[in-house]
Amino acid sequence: MTIEQLRNAVQARPFKPFVMHLADGRSIRVQHPESFWSVPSGRTVFISQPDDTVNIVDLLLVTDLELPPAGRPARGPRKA
Repeated sequence: MTIEQLRNAVQARPFKPFVMHLADGRSIRVQHPESFWSVPSGRTVFISQPDDTVNIVDLLLVTDLELPPAGRPARGPRKA
């Protein structure tokens, strides 16, 4: 996964929530573009959640983005 691919999903207009899947089996939902930010190098990303927790993710661990089909929002994270 590259930072450009991830930024394209975050900057899509209209924005549609999506799920990031990680190599360790975790799934992280990105619900709003303002809840996502990255360090200048793009290697580490931060995703804030509605409960005020923050996920800190090394981009090298992102295996897949679950993007919603046109016209439908993404489901929540898959159960591992």
